[in-house]
Amino acid sequence: MSIKSTGESLLLKDLTIYTEDEVIYDGFLLIEQGSIQSYGKTADWKEEKENVQTISFPKGSKLIPGMIDIHIHGAKDADAMDGSKDGLGTIARILPYEGTTSFLATTMTQGQEEIEAAIESIASYMKTDNSPGKAEMLGIHLEGPFINEKRAGAQPLNAIKTADIELFKKWNALACDHIRLVTFAPEKENGLELAAYLKENGIVASMGHTDAVYEEVVDAINAGVNHVTHLYNGMRGFHHRDPGTAGAALLHDELTTEMIVDGVHIHPEIVKLTFKQKGKDKIILITDSMRAKWLEDGISSLGGQKVIVKDGKALLESGALAGSTLKMNDALTNMMAFTGCSLEDVIIMGSYNPARQIGVLDKKGSIKAGKDADLVVLNANNEVVLTICKGIIATKSGGAL
Repeated sequence: MSIKSTGESLLLKDLTIYTEDEVIYDGFLLIEQGSIQSYGKTADWKEEKENVQTISFPKGSKLIPGMIDIHIHGAKDADAMDGSKDGLGTIARILPYEGTTSFLATTMTQGQEEIEAAIESIASYMKTDNSPGKAEMLGIHLEGPFINEKRAGAQPLNAIKTADIELFKKWNALACDHIRLVTFAPEKENGLELAAYLKENGIVASMGHTDAVYEEVVDAINAGVNHVTHLYNGMRGFHHRDPGTAGAALLHDELTTEMIVDGVHIHPEIVKLTFKQKGKDKIILITDSMRAKWLEDGISSLGGQKVIVKDGKALLESGALAGSTLKMNDALTNMMAFTGCSLEDVIIMGSYNPARQIGVLDKKGSIKAGKDADLVVLNANNEVVLTICKGIIATKSGGAL
């Protein structure tokens, strides 16, 4: 089921529609040429166009904007570090099954040659393969290698580098200026200079894999940091005599925080506490998923390191957490279950906030006329039924993976 001709239109009807400004019950939405054309009450729809493909949905169905995962390494045995356009295509095709319609391909701390090969592959993919009907790659999240070895987590220690603006410039040139977000440790040598450079060039400066004390976080904010990579994980934690990185992130409204809401990386009650403190406008739901996502439990890998996946939990042989196998639709439902927040709230955290943070809110992140038709239909249990990427149906329930 798809729209192949630019002359065709798609009408979705009998849905509760969560638009940017309101919730429309028993509504319709019209898609034309990959964009949201109009929406309203189904009773008010007047069929004036020919060749309109119409899909009606059962009672209790909901239409939400597609989710945007700004921190994902891989899925279904593919990883952004593989340097493979085929692998990137695998990720882009599988993500709509969890309601994700766009993403940042996320690298990790590796040797310079490996990082450059991955960056060039991503840039090439974006130039030739970023077609509608699958999750759109919006750019690169460069996680490492400018991090603190004390908080490396699953990032290989031997590949950590001192922050280097000239090296970053080279990498962004190889990426055709598609690096949108950088995770680094601002307290390390040249960290504040890198933060200032990123801010000046419209790139999100994110503190992560960092051992920064409270005062160093304040310095980082003043230099240009406005984002926190996977809050609580890979950073100096909160203590009542040492606020640490995590405490500073909770306190400062300048910082938007990523959260891996899988019940493993953050205790559900801490998720609830964080939501009470930061609110829906300063949280971004991410998966930080690795190649083991959408695969059975067993042996996998991350950055050349062996990973054991059991009951969906991914660990290095050392016992350290190694990314996740979390799906975005599960992050959405977990967030509601852990905090009691509403579907409207998680739409903000899973769609609107990431679009705003990486500068694509003019086209993504909400249901609004003129924006890309990146849409997800949920059933009454908030399970993904159908996903549309730029006007093309990418998945429907019961479809083959």
